[in-house]
Amino acid sequence: AELAILNALWQHGPSTVRQVYEVIGKRNRIGYTTALKLLQIMHAKGLVTRDDSNRAHIYTHALSQQQTQRQLLGKLRQHAFGGSTLQLVLQALGSGEPATPEELARIRTIIAELERQ
Repeated sequence: AELAILNALWQHGPSTVRQVYEVIGKRNRIGYTTALKLLQIMHAKGLVTRDDSNRAHIYTHALSQQQTQRQLLGKLRQHAFGGSTLQLVLQALGSGEPATPEELARIRTIIAELERQ
């Protein structure tokens, strides 16, 4: 649910609880008060900032989407894959939808760039 809220904020920018609820409420089957509580918890965690200068508080993501993804991926690698980048990548490439030829070409380019460094 927190990621759904962050996605809504990344896509729509600073938003009130009502605006966040309208974006995620139907998809995630949560009520308005649940959205409010989640935003309050996320604010306490430092995941979102809150402008309470107006009657309706405005919430904004604290980190960019890329920064958040990097943090989550680091935690996932440590906790689920014992710190192994190889295992994480193998699992990502071997499960679910196969990578497209374009994605594989981009992965090869990135690997070549990393090897040059």
